[in-house]
Amino acid sequence: MAERMIVRLGDPILRETSRRVPSITPQVEKILDDMAQTIYAAKGRAGLSAIQIGIPKRLVVMDCGSGLIELINPVLMEKSGEQVGQEACLSIPGVFGIVRRANYVKVRTLNREGENMIIEAEDFLARCIQHELDHLEGILFIDHTEELYSAKTGKKLNRKDMHRIQVESRKKWWK
Repeated sequence: MAERMIVRLGDPILRETSRRVPSITPQVEKILDDMAQTIYAAKGRAGLSAIQIGIPKRLVVMDCGSGLIELINPVLMEKSGEQVGQEACLSIPGVFGIVRRANYVKVRTLNREGENMIIEAEDFLARCIQHELDHLEGILFIDHTEELYSAKTGKKLNRKDMHRIQVESRKKWWK
């Protein structure tokens, strides 16, 4: 396992749509292992998609408090309810936003053995899954919020800072 460099806001790869993994090879397993190493090295972080390490494949790893979860070619099948909460991202350090998400999700995915699995999640795990699945479509949490806050101070970022982040993301996200 090796810790990988995390792609930061401004890199156009973050806006790409990730491709399906055609088969689970030793190379795919190595990517998953490296992704796990990377999120654990970033202490306190919940998840990582392969696109965030520059690999546009439909792979996600996360640990939202109950152990490592790996998603290979995940598909959101169902969602319901609503929750509103803070989100941040390893690719956009130093800021967070308040994001509205579904409170329940049902996802079909593959495990390392290539077997189909269904994962049902609520609350924080559902939020994490939705955040990471968005990455697979080139969507960032800043696309779901109109205000960003400094992770250091908790204060709302000013218009100039928000404009800089918008320019770096190459997509207008506030009204």
